[in-house]
Amino acid sequence: MPLKLNQQDRKLLLGAGLVFVLLVVVALVFSSGERGQSENPSSYSTASGGAKAAYLLLTDTGYKIRRWEHPLSDLPQATAKTIILAEPEEAPTREGRERLKAFIAEGGHVIATGMFAGTFLPENESVPDVLSGMTWKTASSLSPSQITRAAPHIVLAPRAYWQAYSAAYPLYGDGTHTLVVKYPFGRGEVLWWASATPLTNAGLKEQGNLEFFLACLGDKKNEILWDEYIHGYRPTLAASIAHSPVKWLVLQIVLLGAAVVATFSRRSGPTCVPTSEVRLSPIEFVQTLGGLYERAGTASVAVEICYRRFRYWLTRRLGVAGNTSVDDLASMIRDRWGLAGNQFAATMKQCESAGSDPFLEAPVALHLLQELDGYAAQLNLFKGIRKEKV
Repeated sequence: MPLKLNQQDRKLLLGAGLVFVLLVVVALVFSSGERGQSENPSSYSTASGGAKAAYLLLTDTGYKIRRWEHPLSDLPQATAKTIILAEPEEAPTREGRERLKAFIAEGGHVIATGMFAGTFLPENESVPDVLSGMTWKTASSLSPSQITRAAPHIVLAPRAYWQAYSAAYPLYGDGTHTLVVKYPFGRGEVLWWASATPLTNAGLKEQGNLEFFLACLGDKKNEILWDEYIHGYRPTLAASIAHSPVKWLVLQIVLLGAAVVATFSRRSGPTCVPTSEVRLSPIEFVQTLGGLYERAGTASVAVEICYRRFRYWLTRRLGVAGNTSVDDLASMIRDRWGLAGNQFAATMKQCESAGSDPFLEAPVALHLLQELDGYAAQLNLFKGIRKEKV
């Protein structure tokens, strides 16, 4: 069945299509080149904040390096191994942290960089400092070591600092904070940097950064594991997509599809006329009249109206005059239908007296009306009326 669109809907559809195409073109223009690469210090990224240049440099110069795309809980034996945790953005799992701790204690070396890298380490005295990381700073050596001899000065954008009272060995600082430290743990060693700037594509060419990076790695015989699991690279395609911006694109497509289906089904579905309440229904009339009597406080009027109506139909049913006394009516219904005449007569007399009582209470009036309704049902007084209305 072809979809029929009026002129207004067609204009709206064309306008939305043009806006969508324009957004796609703008996204392609501004995301070309390095802008489309991740700014994380990943060995896959060629952006300024990526680290592919450092990874290729180590590969070409003879270092035994490979990417690690598995959880930290699966780390191998630590013999002659170094793992690089470059700017992790996720909190470590309990199993991963315990395995990394054991890895270091077994003799492994760890280079952890960035604001949240300290949460992976067995001892953490780092403090986040986001504002300082907005500019690059020159850090000078604080203590003599093999690393500081290779690079007396380095350049980095510190996103954190190490507290001064810590027992860790300070290597570099900017005069205010300690930005690079190392400390032993078990048979291994931990190196913490305030940021990953020295190993990034843009920071690697700064004075002293390359020498500093190579000195931190140590002997070429050690195997280097570059952790890419913390950057979202997982063993399976589904796991990698779940930790990448692609999931947000899929979510947008799903939302767009749901909107299209909802609007199409709303226009193509059956037309249902909404039900409207009839303002002249009998129940509404009864409720309105009852509310009127309640506000006026005239319960006696309601009793009198119902009593006169009941008496009218009763005398008509019996075929007697309308001014027949209550006692005579009670005698007639006792002889004809076998009802208790005394109780009936008492109810009728109470209704007569209640009709002229201006101080009649609502509960008493309700009881009398219920009595009259019960007698009317037993005598079938309104049966003929209801049939005529139907």
